[in-house]
Amino acid sequence: MENKQSTYNTLFHWHSFKLKLVFEGICIGIVTGLLIVLYRLALEKAGIVLNYIYKLISINHLIILPWILLVIIIGYLVGLMVKNEPMISGSGIPQVEGVLLRKLDMKWWKVILGKFFGGILSIGSGLSLGREGPSVQLGAAVGQGFSKIFKRIKLEEKYLITSGASAGLAAAFNAPLAGAMFALEEVHKNFSPLILLSALSSALSADFIASSFFGLKPVFNFGDFATLPLNFYLYVIILGIIVGVLGVVFNKVLLKTQSLYLEQTWLKKEFRIIIPLLFSVALGLLLPEVLGGGHELITSLTENNFSFTLLVIILIIKFAFTMASFGSGAPGGIFLPLLAIGALIGNVYGEILMHIAHLDSIYINNFIILAMAGYFASVVKSPITGTILITEMTGSFNHLLALAIVSIIAYIVADVLASKPIYEALLEKFLQNQGNKTSIGDNINKALLEFAVCMGSKLDGKQIKEVKWPSRCLLVAVRRGETELIPKGNTMILPGDYLTVLTNEDRVSKVNDEFISMSETPDTLT
Repeated sequence: MENKQSTYNTLFHWHSFKLKLVFEGICIGIVTGLLIVLYRLALEKAGIVLNYIYKLISINHLIILPWILLVIIIGYLVGLMVKNEPMISGSGIPQVEGVLLRKLDMKWWKVILGKFFGGILSIGSGLSLGREGPSVQLGAAVGQGFSKIFKRIKLEEKYLITSGASAGLAAAFNAPLAGAMFALEEVHKNFSPLILLSALSSALSADFIASSFFGLKPVFNFGDFATLPLNFYLYVIILGIIVGVLGVVFNKVLLKTQSLYLEQTWLKKEFRIIIPLLFSVALGLLLPEVLGGGHELITSLTENNFSFTLLVIILIIKFAFTMASFGSGAPGGIFLPLLAIGALIGNVYGEILMHIAHLDSIYINNFIILAMAGYFASVVKSPITGTILITEMTGSFNHLLALAIVSIIAYIVADVLASKPIYEALLEKFLQNQGNKTSIGDNINKALLEFAVCMGSKLDGKQIKEVKWPSRCLLVAVRRGETELIPKGNTMILPGDYLTVLTNEDRVSKVNDEFISMSETPDTLT
């Protein structure tokens, strides 16, 4: 009865529902911001301790033996955590998308505890993983926790999870606009004003909390650098093609590495993370630059003059170590490592242009930043988010045009090569490994779903009576801008409409899939 009453209230008080979401988004943003600040501080301390350990080992080589033993214990403990709660494995972003699609169920408090401590142990021990994926999942878990505690309906919970995810990315990178855009472009793949309102309010409040602790300076404080002249934009286009192709390679190798770990039936799940951790010990002694997410590495590229040979070596090993780290299932993201790999590609590309096209060395930093955005756009297939993210992370708008060009070219190249967005591909793989358990909920409680109608979709220009709707669901409203229409047989469905659908909880995943195939264009599904 309580569920039915909540559903009724949501339907008939839609305008106040918007304001309610903004207020809830701010609350979730504050809590998420505090949690991610704690997470970032813990990772910073872990990084300092890790550097200290390798300095001690360089002085006294005997210390390496207890360190190897400790690394094995850490790997086993994290492996046990992942085995007991698979939702904390890897980036966490595919799991969040799976929860929003009602294909996965998430225990919010287990995810917060497991991802927080598992991420600190994995990334803090030197694995090539980033903090942003865990931050997104931690924020999403906070949003879900808020929903469960205050008994919100499923539609509202979906918005609250999205708000938390946006807040997580915003707090991780001091990038509130990118956090909100990521929710629209990657997580939901549509530009709903309601999602924008709740996600942006949450991201801004989380960024305010993070900035209060870490300051207002951008994550990558490169300082002032020369604006790239327009006559160099041909090289920008070529760079877009290169990072587009290399981004596709990144996706294919990452998925293959995951499969490679799974194929080793002799290697139990709880022991997999030990393998990259043992690699990290050797790399910590020989090439410490490749350890961790890559924040210090990116900064050092703009400050130090690495030789061309060393740059290529670091690029290859950073790539391979990222594959080994993420493929093991350790809790950690790929945002920061892929940005580091992109920065290395840009640096190598700039060095080549210096010798071939006599490029002035003052422009190499430009290509480092451009390659980061392009590589992100190719791997994640979110060019707008990539452009905004790098702009916010560097704190400069001088290269916005070049960033947009390289991002869209890299995206087009990845699309032509039929590369799926990495998080979508990872979700499919995760569901396969979990046995595609998609029946979540019961047939008593009701759930409200919302779908955006895209131009060129099967619903575009159709009357409601002409559409074969999925079984056991009811179209209860059509929102067109600020106007809400009561559905009738002759109501014409137009691009940009939002359809509100009522169904049983146990039918959500099935209805969700059918409506997505009808309301989205084929291109948005690739």
